[in-house]
Amino acid sequence: MIMAGGSGTRLWPLSRAERPKQLLPIVKTQAGWGSLLEVAASRLDGVVDPERRLICTGERFRAAIRKSLPAFGDDQILGEPIGRDTINAVGMTAAVLLQQDPDAVFAVLTADHVITPQDVFRDRMDEGFRLVEDDPRRLVTFSITPTYPATGYGYVHIGASIPGFEHASKTREFVEKPDLARATRYVQSGEYGWNSGMFVFHAQTVMDCLERFAPENFAGLTRVGAAWDSAQRSAVLGDVYPTLPKTSVDFGVMEPASTDPDFLICCVDMKVDWLDVGSWPSYGQTLEADASGNSAGPSKAAIFNDSKDCLVVGEDDDHTIALLGCEGLVVVRTPDATLVMSKEKAEALKALHAELDDGLK
Repeated sequence: MIMAGGSGTRLWPLSRAERPKQLLPIVKTQAGWGSLLEVAASRLDGVVDPERRLICTGERFRAAIRKSLPAFGDDQILGEPIGRDTINAVGMTAAVLLQQDPDAVFAVLTADHVITPQDVFRDRMDEGFRLVEDDPRRLVTFSITPTYPATGYGYVHIGASIPGFEHASKTREFVEKPDLARATRYVQSGEYGWNSGMFVFHAQTVMDCLERFAPENFAGLTRVGAAWDSAQRSAVLGDVYPTLPKTSVDFGVMEPASTDPDFLICCVDMKVDWLDVGSWPSYGQTLEADASGNSAGPSKAAIFNDSKDCLVVGEDDDHTIALLGCEGLVVVRTPDATLVMSKEKAEALKALHAELDDGLK
């Protein structure tokens, strides 16, 4: 299941409420410019059969996704009437799958990652599935070797290896978004990995966790699952889903399960080049830079003169964006809004977005 419900406020003004970042054609591929969601779907080749792929997204994006990814039928798109964070996207998927198969095991992937190489990703995902099939109590995440003390990611404290699984370890602790001091200690210790935001779960184990740690979510999602294959699906979804408490699956499931003896938190070492495209500076890392560290895309109409470490994003090849004597700037131009900011302020863009008029969101 690919989670594709994020609003992408830190990629404003290109990302908007009705055109979220996962649908923007901003990623360079062999075939041209593709969306993050298209890249995420193609990453499943050789991992999961096409008919076993799901996308969980806002219901209002259904038509756009069907147009962009026609291989996904209506029954493969789990439409949320309103976003209620990842615990409910994961929980709804589990509840729906349990109606079809009491032994369902599923991966949770995201629509905003760039991951290479494909063969390593495929191998590690297979190991994640085998771990859960071997013991349904396991909640598997995938760890990335940290390159700096990030405070926006979760961390897994890697423990003893698991016999029979080459790249898997038990997890001593699961910590969501530590402060800078703790993140620095974690990176320096060499014992922690970033939580990649990808998981493999047994559907029943997810529901068991919700029943124990998030009973209100469990009750509502149980109702949704029971109505899924009936004529009452839309009515129940519309009645129940907006009332579900919002939190992430990391806070709501993984953290409490990590200290509960009835569940086993494991991690698979994902030795890949991994980039979470959650901000303009991180998006810039997906582009080829010139000798001064400047990059531009998807538009070709960018000029850098006496400038370094800058990013220009535009959609119109006929509209030139020229930077002269600039350093560390992000410039994003759309027909109705232009953003100029220091790369250092990338995390503050979410707060700026909250102040905008609804017509610009």
